[in-house]
Amino acid sequence: MSELRFLWFKAAWVSILLLVVADSQSTHPAEVTALQLIKDSFIDEQNKLDNWKHGDPCVSNWTGVLCFNRTLDDNYLHVRELQLLSMNLAGTLSPALGRLSYLQILDVMWNNITGSIPKEIGELTNLVLLLLNGNELTGSLPSELGYLPKLDRIQIDQNDISGEIPASFANLNKTKHFHMNNNSLSGQIPPELSRLPSLVHLLLDNNNLSGYLPPQLSQLPNLLILQLDNNHFEGSIPSTYSNMLQLLKMSLRNCTLQGPIPDLSSIPHLAYIDLSDNNLNGTIPDVKLSDDITTIDLSSNRLTGNIPPSFSGLPNLQRLSLFNNSLNGSIPSNIWQNRTFNSTEHLTLEMQNNNISGISGSLNLPPNVTLSLRGNPACSNASMAQFCQSSMTLVNHLQSIPSNSTDNCPPQSCPTNYEYAPGSPSPCFCAAPLLIGYRLKSPGISDFPAYFYSFEVYLTSGLQINHFQLDLTYAWQNGPRLAMNLKIFPVFTGPGSNTFNKSEVLRIRSMFTQWQIPDSEIFGPYELLNFTLLDPYKDFIPTSPSSSGISKGAVAGIVVGAIVGAVLLSAFVSLYILRLNRKKYHVISRRRHVSRASLKIEGVKSFSYEEMKHATNNFDVGSEVGQGGYGKVYKGVFNDGTVVAIKRAQEGSLQGEKEFLTEIELLSRLHHRNLVSLLGFCDEEGEQMLVYEFMPNGTLREHLSVTEKYKESLSFAMRLRIALASAKGILYLHTEANPPIFHRDIKATNILLDSNFNAKVADFGLSRLAPVADMEGIVPGHVSTVVKGTPGYLDPEYFLTHKLTDKSDVYSLGVVFLELLTGMHPITHGKNIVREVNIAYRSGMIFSVIDSRMGSYPSECVEKFITLALKCCREETDERPSMAEVVRELENVWQMIPESDSQTSVSIDTERNKNSSSESSSATTKNPYVSSDISGSDLVSGVIPTITPR
Repeated sequence: MSELRFLWFKAAWVSILLLVVADSQSTHPAEVTALQLIKDSFIDEQNKLDNWKHGDPCVSNWTGVLCFNRTLDDNYLHVRELQLLSMNLAGTLSPALGRLSYLQILDVMWNNITGSIPKEIGELTNLVLLLLNGNELTGSLPSELGYLPKLDRIQIDQNDISGEIPASFANLNKTKHFHMNNNSLSGQIPPELSRLPSLVHLLLDNNNLSGYLPPQLSQLPNLLILQLDNNHFEGSIPSTYSNMLQLLKMSLRNCTLQGPIPDLSSIPHLAYIDLSDNNLNGTIPDVKLSDDITTIDLSSNRLTGNIPPSFSGLPNLQRLSLFNNSLNGSIPSNIWQNRTFNSTEHLTLEMQNNNISGISGSLNLPPNVTLSLRGNPACSNASMAQFCQSSMTLVNHLQSIPSNSTDNCPPQSCPTNYEYAPGSPSPCFCAAPLLIGYRLKSPGISDFPAYFYSFEVYLTSGLQINHFQLDLTYAWQNGPRLAMNLKIFPVFTGPGSNTFNKSEVLRIRSMFTQWQIPDSEIFGPYELLNFTLLDPYKDFIPTSPSSSGISKGAVAGIVVGAIVGAVLLSAFVSLYILRLNRKKYHVISRRRHVSRASLKIEGVKSFSYEEMKHATNNFDVGSEVGQGGYGKVYKGVFNDGTVVAIKRAQEGSLQGEKEFLTEIELLSRLHHRNLVSLLGFCDEEGEQMLVYEFMPNGTLREHLSVTEKYKESLSFAMRLRIALASAKGILYLHTEANPPIFHRDIKATNILLDSNFNAKVADFGLSRLAPVADMEGIVPGHVSTVVKGTPGYLDPEYFLTHKLTDKSDVYSLGVVFLELLTGMHPITHGKNIVREVNIAYRSGMIFSVIDSRMGSYPSECVEKFITLALKCCREETDERPSMAEVVRELENVWQMIPESDSQTSVSIDTERNKNSSSESSSATTKNPYVSSDISGSDLVSGVIPTITPR
């Protein structure tokens, strides 16, 4: 009992400490004074900061003041964030801001603040986000801002700041985002900025910058966006800019530039080029640009010569603008004839006011193509009249993707501030949405509908919500920028679920205000314009005097609560110790106890050991269909004729118990057509068994190897279908499972094929839940864990750092794609499949490693598939596509398959189904490539609707 007394004594001291902390926590006095001075500098006509007069800033939750939820070494609370977005504040920024020594986020966006930026902000050595955009600030940029060691983002855009960019900004080694557009900055861009190792976005458009464009900017190792429109530079575009190998967007519109257009063909993923409204001359380089290109705008220059044939074969091109030049010759019709358009894609060709004589080839344009030839000699030909109408104008009114899900709902039946959730699976669900103003500051596209579903998946996965919770309207604005009104709806889970709880509102808001949603390569950086909280949410974030300081009664409540907590803690410790002592005298099988206590899960059946024994003929060796590290897998047949797969843990398995519980807990709440279904479990007689739907056609690996069991090889179309189905299953895990899941062991033996050769991902014994927000509301980008998985499939970065991410699954699936294409094993005779295929790809011998057993195949489709597979297997995590992008690209490849091949794929499956075993799982799903069989989970997890064979 001495141990009990000792621990009880410790618990009592902890209780006393709780009381002391509850009674003594307060904000550092210097920071309290600073906040009072900051408020005095503001003009707060709407009294948004009125509660700054009462109580302690951190304890009393002053509006917009967020503190660390713990005391630091000095036992004071410190201000971590100042969030004053869109509060209609005027006045000036106080130099007292420099006294908030622990401040990480300073956000005063979208107010009416005047005056200059205090140089004292340069003293905030912990500052990460400096967000001053959308005010009326004047004066110059303090050079002191160049010495903020942790600064990630500086946003001063849409003010009237003048003067030169300080050369000291070259010291901002951790800064990724320079958003300084829409000001009055002057002088030359400092060449010293080329030393910035982390810079990804350099937005300096709409200023008064002059001088030459520094060639040294090409040395920026990670630059993705260079946006310098509407300045007054001298000379030409440096030829060194072709060395910006990471660049995604180059926008130099209306910059008084002269000289030739540089050769940009060496930039591998360049998606957007705008060099319009300059004085560029010469011919357009006839070079092959990146397949990622969406926009080429060379209009209003002095260009001559022909339109280069290399503009054909650009699969993602949305807009080609060459108007107001002196181009001649004819337009190559293969610009659009070599394209395959889906229903949302559109190509705009603006060729007005040149010397173009006609079109080479057919005049019959697809409905997805718009061509304007007004002001060209070609318009004298009557056959060209259809292309010579008045010039097109940009549609800039609010638009949305039509939804008919609320068409049959009763009109005006929702309460005030509630409305029908358009995408909800529950018809006519009245809910209170969150209203968010959002804008893409530098998108890499010109036409949004083609990327609507990709954006939907990008944003909802970033916010960790279901895709059907999001509804949006959008409008193009000058820049061009893409503004959106977002509505985020709660999920219907039963009566009373038509609102978000407070913690979810705060979580979603912090995702935006702390820039926790990662930037997208194609959509570029975003900005939060407003986050509007109406009833029933308006009191969730203090914005009025009603959220004043803590009263004496509240303080008393805290103290009483601490006392109660102390007593409960002491009692809990006592009870826990007593239980430990009891266990010394009552030995119970831990394995049986843990599993029995954990496995009362709805929808998962508990089978008896006798049922398992009977179904497998006493686990006869003839019933074995596989074996892994966990144990053996048997084919079982129940009395009602249901055929199942039974995974039986072997005695002494190191992974058995943990995998057993993990798979049950995960699979019991996962429901997707491309994931193997768990039917039940058995936990009797010292045995642990899992019961799954039976997959008659075994594993993918068996079909890629030369075996007696499966002699016929898979065609390319069938392999592509398997890849797409597997990717959809993983995409569901990453974006729609709640919470999301990292599989951690994707491999060809864990992809199973049902009687219709539909692929399903299996084996979740090593899976891990994706990270959740910590105490400060920050969601880590990875899970730190011991490395587990299968050699040859392991993500190299995960192997080295022990950091598991969603891109770890992307890597493993990429290896499976390479297996599908080559038939090779991941590791054969010491050779790694990723390295071998990369060598063949770079040497131009890629078709030499394609599986000869696959038969004939469309070479263009194979090239795109293998390019995607190698992207998935890149060593750097950030260079790999997301699973949503993988699904979209695979669906694009499927669209390219010749009609005969896709139909043959379906017919072969049908024939094989006839010849395969007549036994099939009771949970067998239908063919996922037939449009009449689109399930709700497919609509949730896919980027583009399920494909229908042509």
